[in-house]
Amino acid sequence: MPLQAKLAAAWTSFMFLYIYVDYLALYKPGFIDEILVGVVHEFDTGPTFVALALTLMAIPILMILLSMTLPARVNRATNLVVATLYIPVSMYNVAGEESWTYFYFYGLSIGLEVLLLAFILRAAWTWPRTARATVEHARVRAHA
Repeated sequence: MPLQAKLAAAWTSFMFLYIYVDYLALYKPGFIDEILVGVVHEFDTGPTFVALALTLMAIPILMILLSMTLPARVNRATNLVVATLYIPVSMYNVAGEESWTYFYFYGLSIGLEVLLLAFILRAAWTWPRTARATVEHARVRAHA
């Protein structure tokens, strides 16, 4: 499977987790009540909040497309930068939790997100540097 497809699949999986963590958080008692009064994690849900939330969602969404379409050198660098930046973004989900009640939920979700980001980082970091290296890499894998 081409590396670009693996990266796009990893970003797609990341997005499913990212979205479902936010969705499932709605089931926490009191969460919707806070949204109804315009607060999420102590932030007012005004235009700045929703614009920042959209930006945080749009970047990994666009990485699905960019992983398949960018030239190799730019693709590698973009995946390395974005995946590195999204590790603390993923970990921020647990910030502000006042109890350990949902530790398993956040631990599992953040753990899975970070594992996917680590996969993306490893795949981008080990990206073959030349077409010849790509062919050689494929030949070595075929004989393994």
